[in-house]
Amino acid sequence: MTRTRIAIVNPNTTDSMTASVVAAARPAARPGTDLLGITARFGVASIESHTDEVWGALAVLQEIERLEDSATPPDAYVIACFGDTGLPGAREAASGPVVGMTEAALMTAALLAHRFSIITMPRRTIEQSDRVVRTLGLGHRCTVRAVDEPVAEVHDGSAHLLGLFVTEALRAIADDGAEAIVLGCAGLADLVAPLQQRVGVPVIEGVSAAVALADGLLAQNLTTSRSQTWARSTSPRPAQAGEHR
Repeated sequence: MTRTRIAIVNPNTTDSMTASVVAAARPAARPGTDLLGITARFGVASIESHTDEVWGALAVLQEIERLEDSATPPDAYVIACFGDTGLPGAREAASGPVVGMTEAALMTAALLAHRFSIITMPRRTIEQSDRVVRTLGLGHRCTVRAVDEPVAEVHDGSAHLLGLFVTEALRAIADDGAEAIVLGCAGLADLVAPLQQRVGVPVIEGVSAAVALADGLLAQNLTTSRSQTWARSTSPRPAQAGEHR
């Protein structure tokens, strides 16, 4: 049996986060699907600002182009950063489908609940979540909240943040009418089961949702449309970061 390969691309440079994200998402993959963790080779240790996003997007594009040039490119890609850093360019560059964890989480939530809330981190990244909510046209169903902790707090796990997320989730349920909670960072998989148990509504983790959706697209033999928006770029490839011409 031919095995399917999905690359999970972490736009930041923290290897431990890549490893934990891949391990957490593995149960969501179909039997016969291998997950390949990819960490940005340059850039920033965590993505918490618009400037960080620019570095992360460039790193995502470089990693996907590198993998596409290899002898055996992955069948699909997942972008493991809330806000879907670099997703449009990645879709142009990749031969297979590319799924952003934010889009995947929100689309999954929309199947499970009429209203839902994102709890992201830190507070200054709310706009990155808002952007994807707007793009998907879900502003009438989704509210974005935040726990004001740096992403570095979850590089090695997130269980210590459970209390903060329980408090914010209960506020979302009471004040936003949330019927499901979306975790707004790739490093929060540890919180899914205990948070769901504490607040009594579905809790969605985006990387797992993205892996499941990517697997589903591959099972249907579907990939990115090349008709207009994500047609391949015909521009000459510039020098990569760190190179000189």
